[in-house]
Amino acid sequence: MYSLPRFSVSIRLDCRFLPFKEDAGTYFPSVKRDPGRYLQPCSDSVKAWLRSMKTAGKVLLLITSSHSDYCRLICEHILGKDYEELFDVIITNALKPGFFSLVPQQRPFRTLVNDVEESEGLPSLDKPGWYSQGNWPHLHELVKTMTGKPEPKVVYFGDSMRSDMFPASSFGKWETVMIVEEMEGEGVPKSDAAMSNEAQVEPLEKKGKFEEQGMKSPSDMSKQWGSYFVDVHRSGGGDEESQKLTWCCHSIHKYSTMAIPSVEHIADLPLDYKFSRFSPDKPCTTGYYPRPPDSLLKRCESLS
Repeated sequence: MYSLPRFSVSIRLDCRFLPFKEDAGTYFPSVKRDPGRYLQPCSDSVKAWLRSMKTAGKVLLLITSSHSDYCRLICEHILGKDYEELFDVIITNALKPGFFSLVPQQRPFRTLVNDVEESEGLPSLDKPGWYSQGNWPHLHELVKTMTGKPEPKVVYFGDSMRSDMFPASSFGKWETVMIVEEMEGEGVPKSDAAMSNEAQVEPLEKKGKFEEQGMKSPSDMSKQWGSYFVDVHRSGGGDEESQKLTWCCHSIHKYSTMAIPSVEHIADLPLDYKFSRFSPDKPCTTGYYPRPPDSLLKRCESLS
């Protein structure tokens, strides 16, 4: 079983990588002009969840590969003007996965002045704050100092196997929670908090916008590729079918502690709630919260 760690929590913010201040292209100017068209604020339950962890004495880290100016716009819109109070350390332009895989000499932390990185890298981190670039070993030393623990436990939330799950678990040895929205496309219902939040922030004229444009919701199963988790194989020329886990599903089980469709699904749970974790000794349906996707459940039924 798995519970939220006692000492620190890391949240990954999914953002863009290009400099924001240059106003280049069409995306960044559009987001600046009307962020509400592209961004949905977090539910109150997620904000309360973050505050409850701070109150409980946990160290909260925000790590993003986006630059500080773009990160600030995103956070102010989805978390509120006081978002900096929610985190002890904010790291932008982290350039993951190198943040985890490179040694401090290759990727030192840098301070920021008006969103511009100082030219000199820092020899170490000695206090909480807002930093740019950086590396896992120096952050680990700071977390040890802040928690007073020689080996603090860290849980890291992210949605990228390449940038988040694999490097954080392989190099940082962190517990990892992968956010897999495809679970919602395979039978896992949205949380009550997410449904309520969408109803509040989504104007009526935008309801069903994907269907109106002939598009499916991003989490829906692909008609061309099928399930994100299970692939169906047919023996050469015969009608016999076998079901195998996809590479994506194997990777989730190998490099993640558990998987959820969104943070809203766990935000209302007690901080000491016990979660089931992925394990090679347990069924492949173990480790998904609040429940496994339909394709995995059906695969287990066919094997039993």
